[in-house]
Amino acid sequence: MKKIILSLMLTAFMAVPALSATWSAVDRVPTVGSQILSKNGLPTTTKFVVTETAVVNSTSNTNNELYIQKSDLGYTGNDNEVAAVIAQELGTIINANASKKKFVSNIASAFAGSLETEEAQNRAILLNQISLNSMSEKDQMNADITGIDLMIQAGYNPLAMIVVLGKKPGTTWEVMTGKLNNIKRTTYIFDYLTYNYPSKIQAGYNCQEYRNFLAYIEPTITERNSSKRALKKFQKTQAKLKKERAKQIAKYKATGGLNGWDASYQILKNLSEQSEVKK
Repeated sequence: MKKIILSLMLTAFMAVPALSATWSAVDRVPTVGSQILSKNGLPTTTKFVVTETAVVNSTSNTNNELYIQKSDLGYTGNDNEVAAVIAQELGTIINANASKKKFVSNIASAFAGSLETEEAQNRAILLNQISLNSMSEKDQMNADITGIDLMIQAGYNPLAMIVVLGKKPGTTWEVMTGKLNNIKRTTYIFDYLTYNYPSKIQAGYNCQEYRNFLAYIEPTITERNSSKRALKKFQKTQAKLKKERAKQIAKYKATGGLNGWDASYQILKNLSEQSEVKK
């Protein structure tokens, strides 16, 4: 009898690696994505498309497709981390980041074209690019925490987003100064969770990457918590962020995915096309 039990245990043990080897981030995208959409009351007709190259998700409202870059999925190792990649892309759409950029870029291009000298035009184009780059960093961080709200509502561990971003390549400055990859974004997420979802911080995330992150930011957290002024500012900022995220998601649901930037861009596009036709 003992031999039979031992044989069954060995068989089960040997089967675990085989089962885990069948897990595929690409294959999990439709299931995980559908879970995030349905649990958050978002359009479930959206089709998830894994791409080899980066595609800006600015047309998802019209073609019902959400593009997920395959290389991003390469930094995932379970469903929670796949959810982090998908939720971040959804956060970008809900916050209208792509639409906002298109609108600003078109306005700036039109302005540059109206200038008389080539030097003035080049200067205007350069300033536009700087503005978009600055907007991009802020938009990324806000898309992250919008994605955090979506992950939590769908039942996924939001700390997985910190892990995924930590696996992705950091900036040259981070490498040169010995900082963790994408530390500004991951700290922003951690702060948001600390104030708005403390139970998620307490639950933790069992992997070495997350433990490394905690060890790195511990001195910063300790210093902030020891200052009443810094702590009060932190609490005020996080409460405001939570309200903004909730408002943005509610607006996205209420309008069926259409937002002011989308509408403004479409109006601008129509006017541009009419102008070209007249010419």
